[in-house]
Amino acid sequence: MLRTLRRRFVLSHLLPVLVIVPLIGITLAYLLETQVLLPSLSNELQGDAMLVAEIFQNEPEVLQNQERAQAVLARLAPSVKVRAMLLDSRGRLVASSNPDDANRLGQRLEHPDLETVLAGEISARTNYSQHLQTEIADAIVPVKNPDDQVIGVVRLSYPLTRVHEQFLRLRYLIAGVLVGGLGIGAALGLLLALNLERPLRQLKLATSQLGTGEHFDPLFLEGPEEVRSVLKAFNNLVTRLHTLEQARRQLLANLVHELGRPLGALRAAAEALLGGADEDTSLRQELLVGMDAELDRLEHLLRDLSSLHDEVLGTLELDRRPVPMNAWLPNTIAVWREAATAKHLQWQASIPPDLPTLEIDSDRLGQALGNLISNAIKYTPKGGSVSVSAGVEDNALWVRVSDTGRGIDANEQERVFEPFYRSRSGRRFPQGLGLGLSIAHDLVVAHGGRLELHSVRGKGSHFTLWLPIDS
Repeated sequence: MLRTLRRRFVLSHLLPVLVIVPLIGITLAYLLETQVLLPSLSNELQGDAMLVAEIFQNEPEVLQNQERAQAVLARLAPSVKVRAMLLDSRGRLVASSNPDDANRLGQRLEHPDLETVLAGEISARTNYSQHLQTEIADAIVPVKNPDDQVIGVVRLSYPLTRVHEQFLRLRYLIAGVLVGGLGIGAALGLLLALNLERPLRQLKLATSQLGTGEHFDPLFLEGPEEVRSVLKAFNNLVTRLHTLEQARRQLLANLVHELGRPLGALRAAAEALLGGADEDTSLRQELLVGMDAELDRLEHLLRDLSSLHDEVLGTLELDRRPVPMNAWLPNTIAVWREAATAKHLQWQASIPPDLPTLEIDSDRLGQALGNLISNAIKYTPKGGSVSVSAGVEDNALWVRVSDTGRGIDANEQERVFEPFYRSRSGRRFPQGLGLGLSIAHDLVVAHGGRLELHSVRGKGSHFTLWLPIDS
């Protein structure tokens, strides 16, 4: 019965109505009846009885004449609107406003408080009347002469049947409120349950489609804040999965492209050697040099893939040690000066002698810096320049690699640090797996730093590496 969220949600709105409203209604009815209405009725009867007693106190002879007493009660009946009795000093009935009491005139009234009242006390209580066969509110007051002697008794009583009828109507009203509350609670619970169930059904359907590989649009954020957070997290997950799927496909395409060229060159060189090219010493040397270059290119691709493997599996670990940056940095970039010179590029290095000592993994950070300088040399045409500078600013060490190459389009600058990304125009990143800048970025971030890019199309690029200085 309660297996669905909708039923549980509706029931959660009905239970308070089913439990709380009846309890409150019964409690209120009981308190009104016992603590408010009946005490108020008894007090009112007692007050009326005392007023009637004062009337007969001023006319004591009426108590000796049944006809006059009956006439007085007849005149008082419209104003007091209760059952009134007049007794003599012995407790015998003299007159009554109820015609059914005519055969009881002259008889002694059977009442548990009669002797107390004849002794001068006042009685006000609720009891059961054998004669009326119902509960009544009863007030009995003595009538005294100027000598403080009891010469009669006034009794006013009110049948509680009317009160019970009023409370019965109140109970019907409570039942009506309960039924109405149940209806409203059920409708409200159903509305809220549908509002909560709809995004969950949407999430369930999207999860099934994701498992079968079907395409679907991002989920619309609706429902309570917690459900919206779940939907948002699911959208982010799907976006990430799509990004990874695109990266996987791009990786396979890049691998086929990058491995195909060197393997084809190696195969052609091997066939040439097998075909007799090894007999020509100069040709053999040329082929071997070319094969060595292609193998070096394959080794570079393997290093990139190894770094990517560490990043994906979360096994990238840094061997941090104190390294004087003013000595390490010149030695690290020196190996690239010959590469720039060989390509007929101007090489500039500006490294201050007062750089601080940092806790770094020199091999990993050297790899990141080497990727930046390698790209700068690769994509700067002959006659251009490549420069490396460093400094300290805002409690951080910065290293900037600048070139005068073609630059990077503004719409591509945010994506150059993504794995496998290569320019669609093919002008900036025509070769490689598209991992160099991604690996450099991740290595810098692993050191607690950041990598920034500033580039203008046709005017070159500036990659700035920032590392925090431990205070």
